[in-house]
Amino acid sequence: MKDIINIYCDESCHLENDGESIMSIGAVYCPASKKSEVFERLQEFKYRHKLIPKHKKNEKENRTYYELKWNKVSKSKIDYYKDVINYFFDNDDLHFRVLVVSDKMKIEYEKFNHTHDTFYYKMYFGMLKAILNPEFSHHIYIDIKDTRSREKVHKLEQVLRNDKYDYAKEIIKKVQQVRSHEVEMIQLADVLVGAIGYVNRGKSDSMAKKELIDLIRHRSKYSLTKSTLLREEKFNIFIWQPQKPYFL
Repeated sequence: MKDIINIYCDESCHLENDGESIMSIGAVYCPASKKSEVFERLQEFKYRHKLIPKHKKNEKENRTYYELKWNKVSKSKIDYYKDVINYFFDNDDLHFRVLVVSDKMKIEYEKFNHTHDTFYYKMYFGMLKAILNPEFSHHIYIDIKDTRSREKVHKLEQVLRNDKYDYAKEIIKKVQQVRSHEVEMIQLADVLVGAIGYVNRGKSDSMAKKELIDLIRHRSKYSLTKSTLLREEKFNIFIWQPQKPYFL
């Protein structure tokens, strides 16, 4: 039986008419056997920084959530976010891959026989393609974002299995929707994907976000605006250019 890799995916500015030129799709992944350890550690950071109570009367009721998210990075919480980023880089079991569409406004869908939806699946596939390894089985988790999430999950599962000839479901065991506030590593993916998108949009309106990005640059040793080598395993970035549609 193959070992299982868990892949936790998130996306930013993926809608066709959201007014943003940059789209980013990324994932944090790790061995399934390490999932509980990582989840507990990420929870501990929330306890330490008093973002959630340490003890609950009933774990299944009246839960108090603090969701780790890029849009919540602020001066008052910067130490918490730095702890999380340092933990990611210090943990050899955690890995990240992101695909950035550099200017989705310039994409000529009809020229390449695409709609925005088919392009979206192609980009998602391009992001995951470098993670999937036929020597392992994979569980893929995707954040529920809109009413079409179930349809997107089913379509993506078909695309991935067809590419890998994985009709026996040995490489891709499942693709599943989850709620981000319940899954710590989806939240971590949100922060990393958000940071990469922020840098590539050229934004600088938040000192706290700039400080966190400086830390990510320092720990990754990358500019965050250029593609890394494909074999980069810890912090892999692919900047997709509309002028180069055949790279995937």
